[in-house]
Amino acid sequence: MNSNLRAIAIAEWRGLPEPKQRADRFQSTSDVLPKIMQRLGLRERLHEGEVMEAWHNIVGEFIAAHSAPVALREGILYVRVLQPTLHYELDQVSKIDILRKLKRRFGTKVIRDIRFRVG
Repeated sequence: MNSNLRAIAIAEWRGLPEPKQRADRFQSTSDVLPKIMQRLGLRERLHEGEVMEAWHNIVGEFIAAHSAPVALREGILYVRVLQPTLHYELDQVSKIDILRKLKRRFGTKVIRDIRFRVG
């Protein structure tokens, strides 16, 4: 038997005043989980996975075959590019369009900038 329940039963049997009940500290999972994820730094990791999955649809088949998102840190998406010429094309020409599509899909708080790296 739970010691707390035992103490309550004995107090009731003896006619003692009921102890003060503690406030119910129950919180729903939908309220607690985002706070825990934020505290552990997992929220950004969740967005990172979503961005990596959507990369192919956002940039197209050719660019997706020659590049891959590596990490999402503090709103900056780091993308590895295989060729220097593609790096130039993405960084100088297509960056604004890709960034606009990413912001539209994931929001401006998730992705603020893209950085391309050859490698």
